[in-house]
Amino acid sequence: MANVQITSRQAYRRTDDYTPGTPKLKLVTEDIKLPLAPTSVLIKVHAVSLNYRDANISNGGNPWPVIPHGIICNDAAGEVIAVGQGVQTLAVGDRVGPIIDTENITGRESTRSWLAADEDGVLADYLVFDERKVCKLPTHLDWVEASIIPCAGVTAWTALKNTSIGQSVLIQGTGGVSMFALKLARAAGLKVILSSSSDDKLKDMKERFSSPPLLTVNYAKNPAWHEEVLKYTNGAGVDLVIEVGGTQSLVKSMKCTRRGGIISQVGYLSKQNVNELEEFLPLLIDRRVILRGINAGSKHDMDDLCAALSATLMRFDDIIDLVYSFDKADEAVEFIWQGKQVGKLVIRL
Repeated sequence: MANVQITSRQAYRRTDDYTPGTPKLKLVTEDIKLPLAPTSVLIKVHAVSLNYRDANISNGGNPWPVIPHGIICNDAAGEVIAVGQGVQTLAVGDRVGPIIDTENITGRESTRSWLAADEDGVLADYLVFDERKVCKLPTHLDWVEASIIPCAGVTAWTALKNTSIGQSVLIQGTGGVSMFALKLARAAGLKVILSSSSDDKLKDMKERFSSPPLLTVNYAKNPAWHEEVLKYTNGAGVDLVIEVGGTQSLVKSMKCTRRGGIISQVGYLSKQNVNELEEFLPLLIDRRVILRGINAGSKHDMDDLCAALSATLMRFDDIIDLVYSFDKADEAVEFIWQGKQVGKLVIRL
């Protein structure tokens, strides 16, 4: 291990006070576990990207158990500043990000451990990870852009699997995963239909992605929005839906998916009500829909995504909505919680 003088770090831990209007995070100073284990690396964090999940956990809405007062966030980009004596795949100076399910290396593992839930997350100025749980990031991206890859990027990448040029995809919402998926889908030659409850957000997206023209649907103004999607596909339905709502939108998503098409369920943003699933089984069988749960992806998926981004030199500055400073972390979480963002919100250290 190199002679590094860093022995402590600053991190944001949850207060676990879910009362509206109270701080959801507390800045703490804590020791870094040193010396490094033989296969571990010390990372200086440069940017952390926020997802809706972070605000949901901080406000007590996560449907899965979380450790008490954990560090939030699972999207980070940083620089290796020290390595354990047995590290073989990384070196000081490498640009890296940790995978968000630290058990999911190949995609065949039977266990999982999610950052910011089963273990501490990444909203800190220094992190320690085993080299197996870290991926090299594309060198052409700045820290802010690179920070959105591990969670939003990998989720979008795996959600779009098994599509090909000329096929159609319905992408729901304008959050981080949806915007990353939009970028990837357009680059892959897919016909994109984007839905939102806000005309202003849709107008913004049509201006940002004007060629070819972006097809849009306002699901709040049109309760039968699935019929509008069907019109865009001449009644056949889209080949793929990136589903972020859950029970409130899933049945309608199935109605506008072609027979034999795929729905990638990546989120649960709407209020969940099982009574809205009355037509679920008949539609699943009748339309032969493949419904697959997307829980981000594996280390191999992240490596593949980073290779694709490096090959195409794709940039993401056009889907970065806001950049906050480290001292404004609580404010950033509240902004996400209120659903104000269009694209990604990033904290720069």
